[in-house]
Parts: sequence; structure tokens; C-alpha cells
Amino acid sequence: MLPWTTYEAMADAALNQPEAFWLEAAQRITWQQAPTIACQHRADGWYDWFAGGVLNTSYNAIDRHVEQGRGAQAAFIWHSCASKEQQVVTYKELQDRVARFAGGLRALGVGKGDRVLIAMPTLVETAIAMLACARLGAVHVVVFAGYAAAELARRIDDVAPKVIIIASCSFQGQTPLPAMPILNDALRIAAYKPKACVIAQREACPAPLMPVRDHDFYSLEQSSPVAPVPVYAEDPLYILHTSGTTGKPKGIVRENGGHAVALALSMPLIYGCKPGDVFFTTSDFGWVVGHSYGVYAPLLSGCTSVIVEGSVSASAMRMLCQNYAVKCLFTTPTQLRVIRQESRNLAGVLLPALARIFVAGEYAEPTLLEWARSYFQRAVVNHWWQTETGWSITAHFFGLPEQEPKALMNDIGRPAPGFSPALLSSMPDDRCGEVVLRLPLPPGCLAGIWQNGTTKVPENYFDKSGEYYRTFDEGMITSDRAVHMLGRSDDVIKVAGRRISGVQIEEIILSHPAVYACAVVAISDALRGQRPAAYVVATAQCTANMSVMRSEIIGQVNQAIGKWVGLKDLHFVAQLPTTRSGKILRKKISL
Repeated sequence: MLPWTTYEAMADAALNQPEAFWLEAAQRITWQQAPTIACQHRADGWYDWFAGGVLNTSYNAIDRHVEQGRGAQAAFIWHSCASKEQQVVTYKELQDRVARFAGGLRALGVGKGDRVLIAMPTLVETAIAMLACARLGAVHVVVFAGYAAAELARRIDDVAPKVIIIASCSFQGQTPLPAMPILNDALRIAAYKPKACVIAQREACPAPLMPVRDHDFYSLEQSSPVAPVPVYAEDPLYILHTSGTTGKPKGIVRENGGHAVALALSMPLIYGCKPGDVFFTTSDFGWVVGHSYGVYAPLLSGCTSVIVEGSVSASAMRMLCQNYAVKCLFTTPTQLRVIRQESRNLAGVLLPALARIFVAGEYAEPTLLEWARSYFQRAVVNHWWQTETGWSITAHFFGLPEQEPKALMNDIGRPAPGFSPALLSSMPDDRCGEVVLRLPLPPGCLAGIWQNGTTKVPENYFDKSGEYYRTFDEGMITSDRAVHMLGRSDDVIKVAGRRISGVQIEEIILSHPAVYACAVVAISDALRGQRPAAYVVATAQCTANMSVMRSEIIGQVNQAIGKWVGLKDLHFVAQLPTTRSGKILRKKISL
């Protein structure tokens, strides 16, 4: 049960009595030694949460639920969109497999503080490897399985892992991609050489093992089980690389204590989930959502987590939600657009157990949210967070008795507890600006940046005063505490001294029925400084004359915002450049 009935009561408690607020939240976790302080200012200038508290994240995610009688409940339901395989693993089965695989890693020399690099697709075995590391107090470093050898080598050299774990193959569509050649090339490139490699053999593409160096995943699972190793709350749980704000991959360090507390609170507060509920996350484990809401948050809360390998089709999503009584679906706008394209001529779907759908990772335009609400007949909302924060900066709070304001349902919501946003404006009296977050950030956010074998203060994220964390996202904050996002700082277009968000223009373009996706970027203008240029992907069913469609779209923008915006460069393209997780790479778009 949550102790608040309204958002204001919750937000005020977190703002005005943070120590009491977070120590109470910490009671959602089982501690071997409970913390006596919530936030502690470190000597290096950053912050630790629940310093001195002792726990084990793997125990909290698995063992305590078995002890409380949930051993027969499904912990993971896995579906491969590539091979069509499915697997259900109960909490008791997971406990046994994780404890034994941890024993296998210990036999390879892995101990507390050692790094283990995991380059695997979204499999049950990937989660087992992550949780086994947590059981030992080791630090897992999950890397997207589709990286080429050079990118994998960079991450090997960055974290110096004692062991590397891979699957023998991943899939591109239905085609198996052997992983061993990439691993071998990466190890030839990398300066650092791990002690051992572990390979999970897949039927679609088994790999030959190199004597001495390589070990079979499933053989290690037959090792003697080990008990959870106690660690301090401030000890690192994992490192996850992100391009962040500089474009250069950096290792975000997440600690054990604050991470467990924040995610355990978020499940009932934001997602309205209780023990036994089924939570479905479409994210790959290589991304932060896969870490937070594919593995840790559902298990910490005693829920069942549905995880998938590959891109989920509309039919597969319906099947999984229907067959396993999914209560909450967490996906991306890109995934919703794929489902909309596939389901354009189909009636809406009835899923009685589904309560709500959350999207994050990129901007979700109101027309997309409205379509999804009509199709699923359920609440569909966006929320805002970053790899660095690990959970929602702003959200909608379905665990509170008070209903969320309808006026906010198309936006990213209000700050989650502990996040205190402000605006950093470049011009006086500007209602818009970069959204910054007052320090300290709440628990669950980055504990620092991995650099030269240790955790460093994330100095590149500070504003000049040193009082705020810079998000590098532009927006505005209204009197009802709501944050309205405009886009990344470098996505804001300055036309003759007036600022306009590319997202604002995209929203209008996407309302055209024949537009599937679009991106708006700034280009130089000799007279006005900058002007917008739009790149548009038409729907598969579009039969309109492109010159007519171009005129219609430009007319829509002029009518909605004004001709001063100066949109005249509009280009139709077959596709937009995106990251592997589906975000549009606007910096790669040029005339």
C-alpha cells in the first residue's frame, strides 16, 4: 500500500522531508543491515544513497519471494519473435539456475567487484547471467548483441571483464547471426584479454568452443549453488554504456541500494503493479529499460516479467498479452507505429487483463497516443527518463487513488519523487529552456561514470553553478508542476530570433493521415539564421500525389504555427536513420 492519496501529498513529502521519505521507501527492500541515513554527500562531490546499508539485489529479486511462497509463480515468460520458441521459468527454477550459474562463475574466479561482460540477445539465460553476477557482488556489463567487433572491443577495454558471456548466435529477422566470429575478432582487437569466455549454445547456430578459453553455459549451470553475497548499498550493481550527451560511449554506474529502492517504489506508484501482476517490456536487455523493467523492477516487486527477443509484431503482442494476462505493457513509440501500420485495417483488440500502456525512449505524438488508446481501449501514456536516471524523471502515477489529470495525458507528466526540475533559459523571460534537475538526484540514478577502473563524478552533466544536473532536453514547466518536452537542446530551431521546437513541427506533420514518420532538423538560412527542414516517410497505403501532399503538410504547419516558421524544405524519404533502439538520429539527416 502507498501512504499517499494525491500527487501533491507525495511530491511534497519527497521535497520537504526527503530523509524520512526515502528511509520509508527503503523498507520495501530486505536488508541484512538496514540503512540509517538516506542521502550522503560524498567527498568527491557526488552522492551516495543508503550508505552503510547491506543487501543483495539478487536475493531481493528472487530468494525472498521463494521464501514468501511465490516459488511456483512465473518469474519470466520468454518469447522469441525470431525462432518462435517460448519458455516459462518460475521463481524457484530461477533461484536454482541463478545460484548454480553463480557457482560456475565463482569457479572461473569471479568475485565481488569483478566485471563480467554479457553480449547476448534477450534470453532467459541473459537474465540468469545478470542475476548471478548480482548474487556474487560482481558487476555486470550488458552489451547489445548486435554490435560489431570494434564496438565490442571498445567496451572490453573500458571495463576489463574477468569473464565474457555470449550466446552462440542472435537473429536479424529470422536469420541466425553467428556470434563467435565477432567475439574472436573483438578479442584480437582489444588490448585487454579476459580470463574466460562462456558460450550459451543455441540450436539455430551452435558454435565450436576454443579449448581452455571457452566454457559451456549450461555445464556451468550444473555447478554447486552459492548463497547471495552481502554488499554495501553504494557498491556497483552494473555498468551500462550510453552515448549520453557527448556522443562518446560512457559507462553509467548503477549502485545496488538506491537502484533497488527506486525500482521497487516505481512499480506500485507509477505502473500500479502489485506482486503477482504480469509486466511486459518489449525492450532489449542491452538498453536501460530492459535492465530496469525487463529484469529488476518486476522481480523486485514479485511480478512476472514477459520478455521478448526481436521486434514484436501486432499479432505476437496480442497473443502474449492475451495468453499471459498482461496487466502493464511498456514499449516504444516506434513499436506502436509498427503495430499501427500492421493493424491499420483491423478492428481494435480486446485484452481484458491489460490495464495500461507506457511508452518511453522518444517523443510520442498525440495522434499516435490517441490511435493506441482507440486500438487497445486502454490508457496509453508517455513518460520521460534517460539511461542516466534509470527510471522516470516525469511520469503518470496510476498507483495513487487520485486520477491523473486528463490535460496531461498527451504529455510526459509530472516529476517522480526526488526529481526537482527547473529551467535553464538562454534569454530573459523565456518560458522555455533546458530542463535541469536540482542535485542530489534521487536514488536509482547514476552513481557516477566508469573511468580508468573506478567510478568518477559525472562532471560533464553539471551546470556552471554545480547545483543542477543537465538533461540536455528542452522544455517548459507549468504551474501544475507538469513538464512539457520540446526536444533535445540541439533540436530547437532559432528562426529570426524566435525559438521553435522541431518536435512541435513534427507533431503537426504526423497528424497528416498519409504520414508514417518524420523528422525536422534545422538548416542554415542567410537571412533568418535557421529554418526548419522536414524529412517525411509516407505510409505504405499512401497513394497521394507527393507535390499535393507536400503542399498540404506545409499548409498545416503554417495554419497551426504561422508562416514565420518558414517551412519550405520538405523531402520524402524511404526511411529515417535510427539507433538500434528506434530513436531517430537527427544529426545524421542532412540535405
